[in-house]
Parts: sequence; C-alpha cells; structure tokens
Amino acid sequence: MKELPYTPKAVIGRLEMVTLPTIGMSLCAKIDTGARTSALHAEDIEVYEEEGHLWVSFTTRCGGPETPPHSYRTHLHDRRRVTSSNGQREWRYVIRTPMQLGRLEMMVELTLADRRDLRHPMLLGRRALSRLLVAPGVSFLHGEP
Repeated sequence: MKELPYTPKAVIGRLEMVTLPTIGMSLCAKIDTGARTSALHAEDIEVYEEEGHLWVSFTTRCGGPETPPHSYRTHLHDRRRVTSSNGQREWRYVIRTPMQLGRLEMMVELTLADRRDLRHPMLLGRRALSRLLVAPGVSFLHGEP
C-alpha cells in the first residue's frame, strides 16, 4: 500500500455540520469528492459595483424552504464556469469566506447556486477538502446537527 504524502488534518464523514461565521449560519454540508468546487445555496443573486469593487448580495437558507431566509452581501471573489452534476456547464459567482468544521478553521471558495431542490444547502468539493480524509460510511464526526 502506498503511503500518504501528508499527515491528514482530520477524518470527516460524508455529511458534516459547518459554520460560516461571517455569514452567521451553521448548516449541514454534503462532502463530495467527485466535485471540484464547493457550492452554497443562494437565491436572488445580484452583482453590483460599489466604490470600484464588485459585490454580490444573495439570500440563503440553511434548513430548506421552511427556514427563514438569510440575506448576505460580500465582495465578489470570482466568476467561474462550472459543470454541474447533470453535466450542464454554467457560469457561477464565487465568494471566499472562513469556514469552521469542528475545531478546523479554513478559508473556502463557494460558488453560489440554487440548491433548493437538493437535500443539503452546501456541498464541499475537493478544493475545500485539502489534507482531509473522508470516511463515506459515517456522518457528523465533528458534531451532530
């Protein structure tokens, strides 16, 4: 068996509770090693310029359509072309924000996408999983919902 080229920071399950402190919400994230980029559920996405910088405002929900909406605005980090799980290519806005997963703290890039028809409001892809190991048979190793 080949040795890992690094020491993992943690082992995580296929679902984990994460906190986005600057957005002010905790939510259940699905871990998806098949996805390159991470995504956060967003509705009413608007991009605008203020004092020479691009900003994005959006509404998100951490627990499905029955939870109250949470409005947020932040600097727009990027715009990327993403291939969705159904093979469709689309342009998405990207924000950069701190994320806490248990005792781990890291910066993540999140594409804003309408995930209202999906079970989990957030998906963590490979770029956000740097130096983490995924145990797909378990969930919530770093805190229960």
